[in-house]
Amino acid sequence: MRVSDVVTFCRRLETMGVRLWLDGGWGVDALLGEQTREHGDLDIVVEQRHVDRVRDMLEADGFRNVPRPDTRPCNFVLGHPDGRLIDFHVVTFDAEGNGLYEPSYTFPAAVFTGQGSIEGFDVRCLSAAHQIARNGYVWRDSDHADVRALCARFNLPLPRPS
Repeated sequence: MRVSDVVTFCRRLETMGVRLWLDGGWGVDALLGEQTREHGDLDIVVEQRHVDRVRDMLEADGFRNVPRPDTRPCNFVLGHPDGRLIDFHVVTFDAEGNGLYEPSYTFPAAVFTGQGSIEGFDVRCLSAAHQIARNGYVWRDSDHADVRALCARFNLPLPRPS
């Protein structure tokens, strides 16, 4: 996705009163305050209570479900015919601010403290510490570069190789 697409999407959700947090590549770039590479999609974390409104808005713009083997109510992708993809991670917050993602996983409240910017537009992101954690998938070269950049910027130790 292009930077202009990301900023436009984030602005629209802000206007709707929908909080979202950027994750993945755009989340890293927002934390770093600059685009460091091309991104095939936009990973977001959004509250369950807003999913229908966001989905309706995107479907009105031509987005449709992109079936994947890991699709479930808490994780799905909407795609546009022009190639834009938005990967949803849906949470429900508990009284302590933890994000209940699925029955077997909860994002600790501290994960939601990241702040960044894209082209000067302030956005919420998942924290740098969360972004560098291994989350059950094999890292690509771009992931290694993201981790090194975040560790350098936020003075975090490099995670051990697996």
